Amino acid sequence: VQLQASGGGLVLAGGSLRLSCDASERSLRMYFMGWFRQASGQEREFVAAMTWRGDKKIYADSVKGRFTISRDNVANTVYLQMNSLKPEDTAVYYCAAHTSGSYTLTRRADVYDYWGQGTLVTVSS
Repeated sequence: VQLQASGGGLVLAGGSLRLSCDASERSLRMYFMGWFRQASGQEREFVAAMTWRGDKKIYADSVKGRFTISRDNVANTVYLQMNSLKPEDTAVYYCAAHTSGSYTLTRRADVYDYWGQGTLVTVSS
């Protein structure tokens, strides 16, 4: 499975971006997908995740109310709508998928089986 993240870029504080994550393997069952981010010199952190059925979503406290995760099952794509961006949101954003079904929706990065290559989001003040 290849995950292709896109949509990153440079934006002013208070602006918006929408990230996309396309999964190449349309026949593969996705149990849940998530977004993580890694700022320069820091560890990767959880941002948001959702079940593929769309019945449950979880967010990091730092993005709750500003970011929204959603998916298009037909297109096999997951989105991260980011509003009211802050300079501290600057990071490389990664999408990830859990496909084995061994876990329930989680913030734990080690549970995700596949990872995209990352897309850089830069928020200037």
